[in-house]
Amino acid sequence: MFLSQKNILKSSLTAAFVALAGLMSLSATEEPGNVRLPGQHLQQHDDLLANQGNTAIQLDQATKYLESLFSDEDEPEFDIYTEGWDSQMVNCYAGVSVPQTAPIDVSHYAMPHPGYITSPYGYRRRFRRMHKGVDLKINMGDTIRAAFDGKVRLTKYERRGYGYYVVVRHTNDLETVYGHLSKFLVEPDQYVKAGDPIALGGNTGRSTGPHLHFETRYMGYAINPCAIFDFANQTTHTDIYTFDKATYQKARNFSPQANSEYAAKYRAENPPKPYIPDPSTKGKKSGSASSSVYSVKKGDSLGKIASRNGTTVAKLCKLNGITTTTTLRIGQKLKLR
Repeated sequence: MFLSQKNILKSSLTAAFVALAGLMSLSATEEPGNVRLPGQHLQQHDDLLANQGNTAIQLDQATKYLESLFSDEDEPEFDIYTEGWDSQMVNCYAGVSVPQTAPIDVSHYAMPHPGYITSPYGYRRRFRRMHKGVDLKINMGDTIRAAFDGKVRLTKYERRGYGYYVVVRHTNDLETVYGHLSKFLVEPDQYVKAGDPIALGGNTGRSTGPHLHFETRYMGYAINPCAIFDFANQTTHTDIYTFDKATYQKARNFSPQANSEYAAKYRAENPPKPYIPDPSTKGKKSGSASSSVYSVKKGDSLGKIASRNGTTVAKLCKLNGITTTTTLRIGQKLKLR
């Protein structure tokens, strides 16, 4: 039996607000260090939702509102599990039978970074592709930490997407991906505990500003990180996350105000700061993290130079009075910042 036009509109509106659920689940009213127990957390979710009331809104208005929240976000990264990589190296689960549901213990966790969400998980209509993780606000050089216990599986570089990134396979059967890094602090096959430093945040790859791209995956399925973590309250929703093929893309509960409130608090407590390079890079050749001038080498392009030095092609062009079609000469000096 076909749905009436009214029911179709209602279903579409519901889907739109489910997509917005990637923003967060709670208003950030406690200090980050005061982590709430999952049981208390869920009760506060219910109270918050009950207080939101019913708001009439047209479907086109809802769509425009959702898109306006993150109007400046980057195009989603290439999926390293399916694009541009040998499947034997990355997609270890090709052809493997994945259960319909599976309980996953997430009780022993650490937040990868305390930053707020700048781009949520979900389909990007204007890019016609999925964003399979969340982007978190960071400053250049911020410490990135392992979300759970596990072993480092990959430390790689992907110019057109994640830049420098780390993949960790965890003891709870999840894998996490950390992208756009500036420096690795771990090596493949290294065992890490939840909260251990694994990298420094950066602006490499397909990125227009410093941020951490963070993914949570189960046997190749990219789970919405907001189904596991409540980033506005720096905790997990429950001790056990149940993976389900029917719901893994959905966030758990939702509060439209939680992310913006936490963002305001985070910005107040963590104002922008100049990037201070690692002292160990001092004295290295031009083009290192400490240098403000780069000497063009054979095979270089503006894209490669920008990715390796935590900047963008647009900034390089502006600083050096060139365009994206300018031919680079070996030995040519380019201002980086």
